[in-house]
Amino acid sequence: MNSIAPRPEECDHRVSTAALAAILGPSGVLIAVTILGWWSDRPPGPLLAFDVTVGVLSWLVTALTLWRPVAATAVLTVLAAVSPAATPPATIGALQVARRRRAPVAIAVAAAGVAAHAVQGLWRSHGGMSYGWWLVLTAISYGALLGWGAWAQARAALIGSLHERARRAEAEQGRRVAEARMLERRKIAREMHDVLAHRLSLLATFAGAMEYRPDSSPERLSRAAGVVRDGVHQALDELREVISLLRDDDPPHGEGIRPQPVLADVPRLVEESREAGTEVSLRAAVDEPTEAPPAVARTAYRVIQEGLTNARKHAAGQQVRVDLRGGPGAGLEIDVRNTLAPHRTTLPGWSGGAGLVGLTERVQLAGGQLDHQAIDGEFRLHAALPWPA
Repeated sequence: MNSIAPRPEECDHRVSTAALAAILGPSGVLIAVTILGWWSDRPPGPLLAFDVTVGVLSWLVTALTLWRPVAATAVLTVLAAVSPAATPPATIGALQVARRRRAPVAIAVAAAGVAAHAVQGLWRSHGGMSYGWWLVLTAISYGALLGWGAWAQARAALIGSLHERARRAEAEQGRRVAEARMLERRKIAREMHDVLAHRLSLLATFAGAMEYRPDSSPERLSRAAGVVRDGVHQALDELREVISLLRDDDPPHGEGIRPQPVLADVPRLVEESREAGTEVSLRAAVDEPTEAPPAVARTAYRVIQEGLTNARKHAAGQQVRVDLRGGPGAGLEIDVRNTLAPHRTTLPGWSGGAGLVGLTERVQLAGGQLDHQAIDGEFRLHAALPWPA
């Protein structure tokens, strides 16, 4: 849709019936009052019929000022030079021109109107008023019409500008809402991706144990199969959540989405890895863990989760040490270390490095720093997050 407002010239052919009645009604009344006032104290004569004829013709031409204001007003100006009955329509036409045309055109039409009335005043008296004063009043009247028309034109332009500004503001608001929805969807989907990656790595560990230890007792195999079954169900539920978030144009804000993890959930995360067969030691020295900002707590949880997931993927069976320390004002330090496997292996279907790239971005968004390196036979993942006092 074209957002540019049409120029006045382009609106000449779109005139409503109400506008036509609004201009013809006052024009007819003013013409009648002018003729009656002129001939009320004069005996009827040939000029009366002439004034009536000019009045009717002027009234009809007045309607044309809605379509062709300049041309119609030019005709009315000529008629005003020969009869006072055309004075009201001529002034109405001058006002129309002042409202709908540029200032030079409106000034020229007003000057022509003053000149026409100067001619009229030379041969038609005006109730004993001197010709000079009558001409001055005429000029003042046309000047007032110019000012009125300029004000109306400026007001219409201002209203159009405000409407356009409101339309743009509404469009901008719609764009911002769409962007906010997309960012929220990506944020939730990324959280679900981390959870899903962690869940699948646990399943791969249990499935690998069942594959490479077929001599285990039936009880242990049954327990491992049960864990795999439950994990698959949970992974499918989480995958459905991710897909619904990516498809939904208006994702729910928190409703129906599992709660975000906090520092208090770290022991449970470690316990899951232990149940999967990973030897994990946790040392947590955090002051007031429940007071940690949500972004800090969530990011710290994801750092530890990614470290445990990487250890299962690339160093299965190796010991993992998790060190969590800090507090308000001191920041939060997370250190995850695992012994490197003698022969580095990766679980099938996993591509190395992608998770660390996303984790680095997540930590940076939280205002922290992330380092990871393999040194002295260990893989070290270290993150420092700000924690305001």
